[in-house]
Amino acid sequence: MLFSPGWRGHVRQGEVLAVFTLGLVLGGTLSATVIWLLSGLAAPLPSYARTAAILAVAAVGVLREFGVIAVPLPQNARQIPQDVLQARLRRGSLQFGFELGTGVRTYVSASSPYVLAAGLFLSGAGAPAVVAAGTAFGAGRALSAALTYLSRDLGRAAAVAVRMPLIRNAAATATLAALTVLLVV
Repeated sequence: MLFSPGWRGHVRQGEVLAVFTLGLVLGGTLSATVIWLLSGLAAPLPSYARTAAILAVAAVGVLREFGVIAVPLPQNARQIPQDVLQARLRRGSLQFGFELGTGVRTYVSASSPYVLAAGLFLSGAGAPAVVAAGTAFGAGRALSAALTYLSRDLGRAAAVAVRMPLIRNAAATATLAALTVLLVV
């Protein structure tokens, strides 16, 4: 991990964290902008069909998270190579963050980001809402690195791994509930 407690480099970790966070936010914002641009393709569908499709995708996401069904996620299931950070730490941290923030060149194990992307694509939401969601996705990914950096706790990764299924299930259920409320009301 880029900001594991034992990591040491010639550049201050806080500086690298800031550059990494910028990359994450830029990557999430770019992905959301692309989703918004492509969302015009769903505009001809009647609103009831888009609403039903969003709820169906959210329900599939919840069922997948609870292990009821097995649905492979449309992802590039490989990690960004560590050599990205080797040549130039700041530039590499920005690139690593950007690629992680886009969500398309790394492993994303939770269904919620895909449910959110489908919801944004199908909902017809305006550019500000979609871009804000993408920016929040990047910022959310940055939060994990920031908490690791700030905690300086060698056991944090293990503690998070134990809680991850509960967190993913809660996120999937909350996403379904929020989408249902927003779309039905």
